[in-house]
Amino acid sequence: MKITFLLLEAFSIDGTVRSTFTLADELSRRHDVEIVSVLQDRDRPVLPLSDRVRLNSLVDLRPGAEVPWPHTARAERLMPEPSAMVHPEERSFNKYSAWTDDRLTRYLRRPHTDVLVTTRAGLNLAAARLAPRRVVVVGQEHLQLSMNEPGIRAEIERWYPRLDALTCLTDADRAAYEAMLPAGSCPVRTIPNGLPQRVHPRSRQENKIVVAAGRVVWIKGYDLLIDAFAKVVEKHPEWSLRIHGDGPRREELRRKATRLGLYNNVLMMEPTDDMEGEFAKASVLAMSSRAESFGMTIIEGFACGLPVAGFDCPCGPREIVTDGHDGLLVPAEDSAALAEALIRLIDDEELRRTMAANAVASAERFGIAAVAARWERLLAELRARPRRRTERPR
Repeated sequence: MKITFLLLEAFSIDGTVRSTFTLADELSRRHDVEIVSVLQDRDRPVLPLSDRVRLNSLVDLRPGAEVPWPHTARAERLMPEPSAMVHPEERSFNKYSAWTDDRLTRYLRRPHTDVLVTTRAGLNLAAARLAPRRVVVVGQEHLQLSMNEPGIRAEIERWYPRLDALTCLTDADRAAYEAMLPAGSCPVRTIPNGLPQRVHPRSRQENKIVVAAGRVVWIKGYDLLIDAFAKVVEKHPEWSLRIHGDGPRREELRRKATRLGLYNNVLMMEPTDDMEGEFAKASVLAMSSRAESFGMTIIEGFACGLPVAGFDCPCGPREIVTDGHDGLLVPAEDSAALAEALIRLIDDEELRRTMAANAVASAERFGIAAVAARWERLLAELRARPRRRTERPR
C-alpha cells in the first residue's frame, strides 16, 4: 500500500511535523510511504526523517529557487496573490497563496497514491473537494474543533462528509466532530500521536527543576505558570522553572519573571533538538495550557519519568493523565491550584517517585508500534469499503 502524508511545512519544527514523521517512519517498515510538503524553505527538514520515507514539495521558497519553465511567469503572477482555496480563518492562511492553490489543485486531482492523509483543516477541505474517488482520503485533525472560527467550522460541516474518514487525537474531540457532522456521513476515529521506539533518558528525581516545553504563545498559559511558580518559590526558593520554546511572548514572559523577582528561578530556555535530555534533567513537568488538542509533551515527559502537574483544560490532558496516579490535574487557569500541585510534588518525594514510575508505564500505551497498528486497521477497512460521497454539498 502506498501512503502519502500531506503537510503544509515539513521543513519546520512543529508538533504535527514531528508526529507525522514518527508515524511515517513506522509505517514505512511495511508500506511505501511518502511525505509531500506544500512549502519548502530549506534544503532538508529540521527534524530527523527515516531514509525509507520519500520527501517531496510543491512550492520551493528557498532563496534562489527557480520555478521550471513554462510555469515561471504564472508563479511570479500568482505568488503575491492571496489564496482563494483556503478559508481566511485557517490558522496558517497567510502561508498560502494563489500559487499554492495552483500547485495543490494540480496535485490533489492526480495524486499517485493509494491513501492520502491530510494533516490540517485547510488541506483536509481541499482534499475533500478535489481528490479522486479511487484514492482513500483521511483527514487528520491536530486542532480541537472548538478552537476553529465560525467560518471554517461551517466549511468543515459542509465538506468533511466527503472524506473517507476523519481522525482526532482525543475522544472528546471525536465526540465534538461526530455531533457536528451529519450522522453516517464520515467515520470519525480517535488515534493519538505516538512515541518513537527508542530508549528514553530517565529522570533520577534528584534535580530541583520543574520543566515546561512548547511554543511560547498565549494558549500555552506560561503567564499563568509563572504566577504559580512565584508561590512555589516562596516555600522552595531552591527550585527553578525552565520553559523551553520559541514564540512571540518570550520577552514579555522574561519581563514578568523579573518583575516578580524570579530572575534566578524562571529561565526562558532556547528551543532544543534534545528535549528528552532536558526532561531527564528535571523532576516535574508543568502543563499550563489554556487548551490542548492532545498533549504530546505530556507523553514525552512520561517516557522520561516525569510526573505532571497541570491544568485539566479541554481536551487532551484528562485523556492522558490519570489524576493521582501519574500526575495531578487542577482546574483550568487556576494558578493558585497549580502552585499547590507543584508544591505537593516537591514536598512529597515518595509520592513524586511513585508517580514518576507510573508515568513511565503510562507512556507505553502511546508507543508508535501500537499507534501505527491502529492506522493500518483503519486504512485496510477503508480500502475494502470505499464510501466517500461524490455529490457536491449544497
